[in-house]
Amino acid sequence: MRAPTIARNYAEVLYTLGERSGRTEEYARLLEALAGAVETSPEAQAVLMSPKVTKARKAELLAAALPGSEAKELVHFLRAVVQRGRQLALSEIARQYAALVDVKHNRVRAGITLARTPDPELQAAISAALGKALGKEVVPTFTVEPEILGGAIVRVGDRVLDGSIRRKLAQLRRQLLTR
Repeated sequence: MRAPTIARNYAEVLYTLGERSGRTEEYARLLEALAGAVETSPEAQAVLMSPKVTKARKAELLAAALPGSEAKELVHFLRAVVQRGRQLALSEIARQYAALVDVKHNRVRAGITLARTPDPELQAAISAALGKALGKEVVPTFTVEPEILGGAIVRVGDRVLDGSIRRKLAQLRRQLLTR
C-alpha cells in the first residue's frame, strides 16, 4: 500500500472516532499541531525513528505533546499509530484528516500566490470570489512571490490557475516568436 492510502485509512478511523465523540474539529487542530511540531523538529523525528526508544515511550512523548487535551481517543489513536511504526506519517495523516473535515463542512483549501502582500480587504475579496466560483467555503493560504510581477496564481487541490503577469508575458513572447 502507498503511504497516502495508509494515511487515509488512519485518518478515516480517527474521523469516525471524532464524529462519535463530537470532537472532530478539536482532533483536526491537535493533530495538525502535533504533526507540524514533529515535521519541523529533526530531534523529534530522530527520537520517533530511534530503535533505542521503545514504542511505549514514543507514544507517551506524543501524548505529552498534546497540551491540556482530554482527548483520550486521540491518545489511544497515537499509540496505535506508533505501535504500527507509522509515527512519521503523522503529517500525511493530518492532511488526510483535514481533507475529510473539509468535505464535511463543504470547504476547500486554496493556495494563493500574489506579487505583493495583500491587505485584509483584498484577502477577503479573493476568498469571496473563489468561494462563489467554487461553490464552497474557501480556506486561503496567501504567499508572496514578487517574481510573478502581478496577478495571482491559485492552487486548489490538483488544479493550478495561473493568472500571473509573468505567465501572460511568456505567452505573448511565444506568440510573437512564432509569427
